[in-house]
Amino acid sequence: MVLAIVNVGGGIYFFAMPEGKFALIAITGAMATMQIIFMKYGFVRLLGLGHILFWAPFLGWSAWRLLSWNELPSDFRYWLVLVSTANSLSLVIDFFDVWRFARGERDEM
Repeated sequence: MVLAIVNVGGGIYFFAMPEGKFALIAITGAMATMQIIFMKYGFVRLLGLGHILFWAPFLGWSAWRLLSWNELPSDFRYWLVLVSTANSLSLVIDFFDVWRFARGERDEM
């Protein structure tokens, strides 16, 4: 729920910024990918691939934008740090889960 609130809420609130649109596209793409994986394999560790495919590029973009910290509006930059932190923590878990799936842990969770 936290990931959805941070990504969707911020994406809507900052829709005028490219990052707001990117956040909404990323979460929509991740959800669609995860739905396809779920329909084919069930509730397995491979589901993290949806986040990896869409949030890794978003995090790269966000990190690049954060280099311009002083030029960004304060509420926007704090959301960008929050969404980057939340998505990064999720990605750590997702990378580990996908790696475990690739190593043979394919049972449903």
